[in-house]
Amino acid sequence: MANSQRKILVTSALPYANGPIHLGHMLEYIQTDIWSRYQKLRGHECYYICADDAHGTPIMLKAQQMGIAPEAMIAQVQQEHQQDFADFNIQFDNFHSTHSEENKALASDIYLKLREGGYIKTKTISQLFDPEKSMFLPDRFVKGTCPRCHSDDQYGDNCDNCGATYSTTDLINPKSAVSGATPIMKNSEHFFFDLPAFESMLKEWINSGSLQAEMANKLGEWFEQGLQQWDISRDAPYFGFEIPDAPGKFFYVWLDAPIGYMGSFKNLCDKRGDISFDDFWAKDSSAEVYHFIGKDIVYFHSLFWPAMLEGAGLRKPTSVYAHGYVTVNGAKMSKSKGTFIKARTYLDHLNPEYLRYYYAAKLSSRIDDLDLNLEDFAQRVNSDLVGKLVNLASRTAGFISKRFEGKLASVTDNSLTETFLAKQDTIAELYETREYGKAMREIMALADLANAYVAEAAPWQLIKQEETQTQAHQVCSHALNLFRILCTYLKPVLPKLASDVEAFLQLTLTWDSLNTDLTGHEIKSFKALMQRVDMKNIQAITDASTENLQVTTNSEQTASKEATDTASSVSPLEQEPISPEISFDDFAKIDLRIARIAKAEHVKEAKKLLRLELDLGGETKQVFAGIKSAYAPEDLEGKLTVMVANLAPREMRFGTSEGMVLAAGPGGKDLWIMEPHEGAQPGMKVK
Repeated sequence: MANSQRKILVTSALPYANGPIHLGHMLEYIQTDIWSRYQKLRGHECYYICADDAHGTPIMLKAQQMGIAPEAMIAQVQQEHQQDFADFNIQFDNFHSTHSEENKALASDIYLKLREGGYIKTKTISQLFDPEKSMFLPDRFVKGTCPRCHSDDQYGDNCDNCGATYSTTDLINPKSAVSGATPIMKNSEHFFFDLPAFESMLKEWINSGSLQAEMANKLGEWFEQGLQQWDISRDAPYFGFEIPDAPGKFFYVWLDAPIGYMGSFKNLCDKRGDISFDDFWAKDSSAEVYHFIGKDIVYFHSLFWPAMLEGAGLRKPTSVYAHGYVTVNGAKMSKSKGTFIKARTYLDHLNPEYLRYYYAAKLSSRIDDLDLNLEDFAQRVNSDLVGKLVNLASRTAGFISKRFEGKLASVTDNSLTETFLAKQDTIAELYETREYGKAMREIMALADLANAYVAEAAPWQLIKQEETQTQAHQVCSHALNLFRILCTYLKPVLPKLASDVEAFLQLTLTWDSLNTDLTGHEIKSFKALMQRVDMKNIQAITDASTENLQVTTNSEQTASKEATDTASSVSPLEQEPISPEISFDDFAKIDLRIARIAKAEHVKEAKKLLRLELDLGGETKQVFAGIKSAYAPEDLEGKLTVMVANLAPREMRFGTSEGMVLAAGPGGKDLWIMEPHEGAQPGMKVK
């Protein structure tokens, strides 16, 4: 495999600065960090940068709620984020913030270039305005009655009950989710980015190989619907950057968020002094730029972002790589089940390299969801890392130290070493193409060969006879050399273990030195490198992560970044408000029953709804549930759930809904139906 030096800039999506990092987030940073470390291991000039995404209405309001300035809140969150990343051995070359002078200057410069190119349009739009807070309200901060089916407590852009989409101004009896006040209509001039002007360029770029095939196909749907001009401005009060020549107008958070990649890199260039910013971002740059992102933000990174760069006369990304979501034990991460695990909670109980390896063992180049099965996690780490990898050194190193003055012998039969070295190009290609799971299988297959060799040679027997001690010396030396090669292959995934191995072997693990002759090389005494995973630690993590959730009806909650769920937690302000008190007699009228989901299917033309057929043990009811954002129909069929069985039927556009299933969670993908224990039976009353 050719290995001429490359100039590479790598980024991960920016974590939103209103909550902690969780294990779902960590998938992306581990995936990117492995790729970046691999490139550096091959000797390339590679920089891995990131930043906190620190702007937007949710951050402004949460800071107000906490009684502190937004700057103070984001500084505190950034410190926590950076500590979590450092403890997971994520090796950023720079971690910055979108609330920075570099980002402000770049955002303004790009905007002005877009304006000069004729790509910024102005329109006067009417929006709902909170008279108490003196602020315009994003759609997700307005609730009211659906104008079509008259369901109460619906968001400002769509109805969870009937699936209708509408303008916020069409809501009946709208209320501000911020203050509870009745909004008024107010006109405001907004700035729009002319995305349709870049349609032909985007079609060509999307199909150029820069995106995964799944991404390219999905984006094709947006072109069929027709690209729309993009509102890039927000009115004061807003926590962000003021737009040049437009007092009281601010860049929408998603305008300056991707520019934050450039801002963080500019900060690195200025600090270092030996890196040229233009070498990586100029239109004619020969450097490579790669973005690793989650599949939920493909639209921004693969349409808006390359169009903005093109319009500003800058280079576009070499590739954008999307990944799927993390499930735990086959289901959405759940606070009630203790599987919504924060990075810090994990770190309090387990070695971060366990998770790095497990994610690597299951990652591919596709946009597939990855399941963190906690029992399989323990078994795989114990089997692969402890039983195969570390065991190879632990069962041979002691003989070298005790009997042979810590020095390695020459090896007469190098056929197994040659087998190991013959795999380097295959493993390199798998790292390069992000097929980590296949790479781990190749490496562990080699580990199996090495362990079989040691088991067959049995140096613990050879060492007992003086005439076979030289052979024992060779076997143990050979095993440690194979161990060195394995740890070199695994260095991008297990950097801390690799560092410990380097100290033990007294050498640096590099790709270029894979075939080094270690005859006569002295090693240190072996110390335990890794402990087995104890299920008690996993139980401690789930116990520490278990929370009681308030039960809500089937409606999504306010998402971070004004509609895109990039935050790791939902603040109290963003949770569904507690309803007015009811009497016990009122509550006693509610008939909660166990139901089995006999059938689940999509509802045509409904963005949020699934149609469920619920078996109550002899009686079947039809329910339309607003849980499509969290569940696919095939995930639901056969599950038990809890429903309100005596709710009056409601006529909807799609049919009659004869009840309501109960769900809890902050909303969006983080929404979970109530799942009773399997001992429950359909029709049972919930008490």
